[in-house]
Amino acid sequence: MSREILVTGATGTLGSQVVTAALAAGHRVHALSRRERAHDSSVQWHRGDLLEGTGIDAAVGGVDVIVNCATQPTGDKDVTSIHNLASAVRRKGTGHLVHVSIVGIDRIPLPYYRTKLRVEQSLEGAGIGHTVLRATQFHDLINTSFAIQQYSPVLWALRDVRFQPIDTRDVADRLVALIDAEPAGRVPDIGGPTVHTHAELARIYLTAHRGRRKVVSVPVPGRIVAAFRTGANLAPDNPVGTTEFADHVAAAE
Repeated sequence: MSREILVTGATGTLGSQVVTAALAAGHRVHALSRRERAHDSSVQWHRGDLLEGTGIDAAVGGVDVIVNCATQPTGDKDVTSIHNLASAVRRKGTGHLVHVSIVGIDRIPLPYYRTKLRVEQSLEGAGIGHTVLRATQFHDLINTSFAIQQYSPVLWALRDVRFQPIDTRDVADRLVALIDAEPAGRVPDIGGPTVHTHAELARIYLTAHRGRRKVVSVPVPGRIVAAFRTGANLAPDNPVGTTEFADHVAAAE
């Protein structure tokens, strides 16, 4: 069923994939950006700022479903943004807000994860129809964890820590599938097709880049890495997609 949808964070890594997937599914797509953008034949752009609370009502008005992919990496900005977005949803009577989150935010004491958990809690208390989908780390993030080490004589990895990286296109497809579903609160977490140790992922990265460096796994103390070692960041019972990390790095090479 074709619907009027709004994608927030539409120019980001995930949001841009959601726009593409929603168009392919036949939806009429609106997109929110902090900068002025010209409409094209497929997407109607709206200028607005979730953090400042400007332009949101105009973007939300008349849409059936919102897919929220907007995120801010620092401070409590995401909490303010979701409050402003939810307030606009109540005012305009939008029936469904689909929000993407991260697996393990209630078990891993990263400051960013604590903020993301508060975002979910704010959404739960907002009194609007919503669905929350948690996903594991994107391939892009794992790739970056190695790319920033380009000048290191070895490639460092976290000992006894596993990841289940997922392709952003697979997350986008799942979010778009939720557009046609009723608001469900939190739905089952999703992860990529395979669980790997960080060291295994490092070796996959080196193979793709024809690197000759040694992978060195180091034990890292502290509660954050300890939580990762428990597998709190994984969703092994619900693997999604077929794009492996090796496919991702090979395509980027």
